[in-house]
Amino acid sequence: MKERIDEIKAAEYSVVGKSLPRIDGFTKASGQAQYTADLTLPGMIYGKILRSPHAHARILHVDISRAEKLPGVKAVVIGKDTPGVQYGFADGLPPDKYPLAMDKVRFIGDEVAAVAAIDEDIAEEALSLIKVEYELLPAVFDPLESMKDGAPRIHEDLMPSPDLAWVDLGLVPVPQPYKVVNNIAATYSRSHGDTERGFKEADYVREDRFVIPATAHGAIEPHVALADFDSGGNLQIWVCNQGYIVKRQWLAATLGIPLNKIRVLKSYVGGAFGGKIMLFSHEFLAAFLSMKTGRPVKITLTMEEVLSACYQDQRMIIELKTGIKKDGTLTARQMKTIVDAGGYRGTSRIASWLAYYKSSPVYDVPNIKHDAVCVYTNKNFCGPKRGHGTPQVVFAVESQMDIIAEELGLDPVELRLKNARKEGATLPNGDKLLSCGLTECIEKASESAGWEVKRGKIQNRGIGIGVSAAQSGSAVYPYGSTATVKLDPEGTVTLFTGTIELGQSSNTAMCQIAAEELGVSLEDIYLVSADSELCSIDLGNFAMGGTHGTGEAVRLAAADARRQLLERASLYSGLKVDECKVMNHGLYDKRTAKRLVSFSEILRVGPKDGSTIIGKGYCRGGPSKDLGRHTDAYAFTAAVAEVEVDRETGNIRLLNVTVSHDSGTAINPQSTEGQVEGQVVMGQGDLFLEEILDGDGQVINPSLIDYRLPGSVDATGVKFIDVQTYEPTGPFGAKQAGECARPPIMAAIANAVYHATGIRFRSLPITADKILAALRQR
Repeated sequence: MKERIDEIKAAEYSVVGKSLPRIDGFTKASGQAQYTADLTLPGMIYGKILRSPHAHARILHVDISRAEKLPGVKAVVIGKDTPGVQYGFADGLPPDKYPLAMDKVRFIGDEVAAVAAIDEDIAEEALSLIKVEYELLPAVFDPLESMKDGAPRIHEDLMPSPDLAWVDLGLVPVPQPYKVVNNIAATYSRSHGDTERGFKEADYVREDRFVIPATAHGAIEPHVALADFDSGGNLQIWVCNQGYIVKRQWLAATLGIPLNKIRVLKSYVGGAFGGKIMLFSHEFLAAFLSMKTGRPVKITLTMEEVLSACYQDQRMIIELKTGIKKDGTLTARQMKTIVDAGGYRGTSRIASWLAYYKSSPVYDVPNIKHDAVCVYTNKNFCGPKRGHGTPQVVFAVESQMDIIAEELGLDPVELRLKNARKEGATLPNGDKLLSCGLTECIEKASESAGWEVKRGKIQNRGIGIGVSAAQSGSAVYPYGSTATVKLDPEGTVTLFTGTIELGQSSNTAMCQIAAEELGVSLEDIYLVSADSELCSIDLGNFAMGGTHGTGEAVRLAAADARRQLLERASLYSGLKVDECKVMNHGLYDKRTAKRLVSFSEILRVGPKDGSTIIGKGYCRGGPSKDLGRHTDAYAFTAAVAEVEVDRETGNIRLLNVTVSHDSGTAINPQSTEGQVEGQVVMGQGDLFLEEILDGDGQVINPSLIDYRLPGSVDATGVKFIDVQTYEPTGPFGAKQAGECARPPIMAAIANAVYHATGIRFRSLPITADKILAALRQR
């Protein structure tokens, strides 16, 4: 195994490990970046969507005659006009959502009809002319009520899904057609060891219930789709996306056109956080209306539509039971999770799977049992958001760890250190931790924050300090990526990768990896990315695959090109391949360090057959279905938060946050720190501000005025500690930095609030009115 990276090894790199400027920085800062909303095409028309005002109703009749006659309207479509193919997320179960409702609607905001017109005002007017006759049905909004016998049935039995074998999550297969019983959308179970025995061995057993509401993704860029279907049967489409593979696959399935006829093109993306992965109805409708009208169609959702009709973060009820010995050794943990999926299954089953696999590597619990049930209700459906199932579970586990520590008279930091997994440990799924900086993260974060001094002096005095830890995989399955590197005659490099830049500086990281492997500068790399016709296959920039998955594919592609370059150079110089080294844009003699020839000279001479040097790289691990692997590399984070609670107003002020993060080798340390700081702000919003509020299924805060996000005035200073382990499976030892810090921030702040007030909150968000009510009650 490779040794842990240190400052000496980091200094050997010329590009990797350096805080180099973003390659898209000037374009964005100058306003030149073109987002999907900025794009126009000749002859473009505009689409709008009619949504259901009812949470649960049968569609009896839709009259579109008046809308069709409105001057300027080019098309009006309803469910029966479409191919009638359902879509979802490939989780082993049949998909359950139509792009336009066919027989009934299942939440307020469900899509019923769509129009295309010469401008948006006419399109809006056309929507008002569509008359829909509904038969109102009983609705259910509580997952516990929804599972009871006699509850309104939201879905009938589901039929087999289209062939999407390109995604294999390794989940337990489900017979098809899938019978929906008591509105149960999906179930998931996993266990390790013997929990009954583990609880018997425990000196203390603790049971708690935690409730986590839905939150929005909060990307400032609205959802937009621009589609152009030409006379040759080819579809070009620009969408706000995190990877073209998922969009393209489902567009082909729902539209009924060949995959090779669909081209997903690149535009800049203004934030995603998991909220732009799945296919959305408006993306299908833009393409379908373009097919119907023969003109480009653009659909831009309002923020109200984004917040009320696009998927939200997972709603979870978590019942947690933990057994522990008096000395702090964990013996057993049992978790029962109810996921409120909403009107459609979304990714509730995947979130249930990840909730187990992302929590089990943190602490050495010999006996674990996890049971999850995903339930249909008549609310908006849920999908992935930064961490996907992890923040909810980490909030529960880490809150309970503090409760247990207090009950047993143990220090919360020491309790975590005692049970923390170490490098080389074997996990319940059979994986061995090839790198693990968890202990170092906990120690450095607590020491830097002054834990020992502050913890005992300020309890219940309005100022509190709390700690938490978490784990996240890198390139969580089914992540897969390829990359291509072409060496150009002038000595520069063209890198083709299917991954897409979301604002996290992944494009810069990819170019740094290629430049390091080829011995050139960052400026010598020309990047072509996120174009389905030009680029290599890449599942997308989600599931924490950007640096670890795509980055390794890029490194392998660059290494392949370097090998070919050395072979050609050896013919040129007369040296053997193993006697040559590439660096600083040239070929060097390893023995003498003498520069022999430049890249451009070698490439211009070329081989006799005139071929271009093209390197190819591929990276994909496969989950073991019997052991339940979910990743090749495990990243860890510890967070310590300090808060001040005003007992008169209930207001909470976040004073300081210290985050220690094990991201492996930081390809670009400045970008890594930026990713962590963004997650601190997001976690702050989760705790203090954010919640999708609904009354009988109606979202009542569907605007950025009513749905509160943290702003610059809310953000606090973050002390970032980069714990750099070396991960053998990642490019130059890298893992990930995009989602591991959000979960522990939530729990660390909650634990700090308890330390400041003596009040334990088991539901989120923790608002001023809740604190005041609890203080008065006490």
